[in-house]
Amino acid sequence: MITRLALICVLAFAISNTVKAAGPAPLTDIQGHWAEQTIQRLVALGILDGFPDGTFRPNEPVTADQFVKMLLLSYTTLYPNGERVWTDSFLKSLSTANRGILQQDYRDFNFKPSLNGYWAKPFIDVASDLHLINKSQFPDFKAKLKREQVAEIVYYTMKETEYLEDEPLSLANARMLGDFPSAKEREQRFIAEAFGKGVMEGYPNRYFGIGQEVTRAEALAILERITDKSKRKSTLRLPNDPGLEKIVPTKDGGYKKVVFSGTKMAAAYQVLGEAAKKRGTNYDLVETTLKLYKDAETKAKDITLNVTNPGSWEEASLWIEPEYRTYGVTVKLQDGVLARNQEAIDSYVNYLFSYDAATFRELFNRYYSKAAAGASLENETVKIGNYAVEAHADVQGKTVVFSILDNG
Repeated sequence: MITRLALICVLAFAISNTVKAAGPAPLTDIQGHWAEQTIQRLVALGILDGFPDGTFRPNEPVTADQFVKMLLLSYTTLYPNGERVWTDSFLKSLSTANRGILQQDYRDFNFKPSLNGYWAKPFIDVASDLHLINKSQFPDFKAKLKREQVAEIVYYTMKETEYLEDEPLSLANARMLGDFPSAKEREQRFIAEAFGKGVMEGYPNRYFGIGQEVTRAEALAILERITDKSKRKSTLRLPNDPGLEKIVPTKDGGYKKVVFSGTKMAAAYQVLGEAAKKRGTNYDLVETTLKLYKDAETKAKDITLNVTNPGSWEEASLWIEPEYRTYGVTVKLQDGVLARNQEAIDSYVNYLFSYDAATFRELFNRYYSKAAAGASLENETVKIGNYAVEAHADVQGKTVVFSILDNG
């Protein structure tokens, strides 16, 4: 009886040791590190490994190729057999075109380094074709990544997988970072987005760290925040009224956030959508501009605008410039334009001017008629209600523009 019990204990001990041996060895140099839990979570997911000596070396820098690989792996599910697949949430976040790229051009992608040639080429190719990176951004993908370079990757990743923040608000918010003015203008846009999203933080001294290398620990924290919104930091000062925020479509098929200056302007955006319906399907609402077309053919030409098909094909547009508290109406000087678009224009004008709409229409009709007749016109500014309305005619371009500044 004792011998049998002893044998059971020996077997249990052996099984216990076998299970422990199968798991990864604990990392010896992350205890007490600010990113300890993040490192443990992402190492367990195979996003980045420790070193053979049992260390993780959290403060060592990462290279561009390493970060690109880690970025793609962050959007995958790892199965016990070592296989990976894209997460459903990632696939759903992509545009139809990008999903097609993965399903057709990269249907055999196995998330493993190349065994012939440069190890990171498969990862760089996928990230480039999904527009998460630009290959020309890194002349040397083995170079150590700077924080502003990571911010650029964050910017384009957000653009392809969710939406960009309101740029003026993000830029204004990022100016609290002490070294923000030292960044190049294009870098400021990237930094403002990464900071506004809460994916990248400033340091305790309130500096972003422009020019500093990104460590392995920082890289994992950034990647976790990209894919898990609950881990993001609250850095963007938002308007008191959440109704002022709108997610609007962009010309490239993505989305961006726009923050309007007041409830009237936010409601005006909704009116643009209502005005669009007056033209059936002959319209395109891009960001805060409603483009109105003569017919389906001209709409198709404008939407597929390219080098061989240059120009602007809309015959009228109704627009909002939130940053400048300005609304507008732009109309081409062409036969039939007013007849086709008058109802849409009137619905927008009636909302903006209310009881003063008739006064605006009088200015509009008088100025447009003179421009259509070929008269030489100077800019004309008229106060109508709480607005300063400037009428401008570009006879050569055959266009009349009415800019409506809110002085209220």
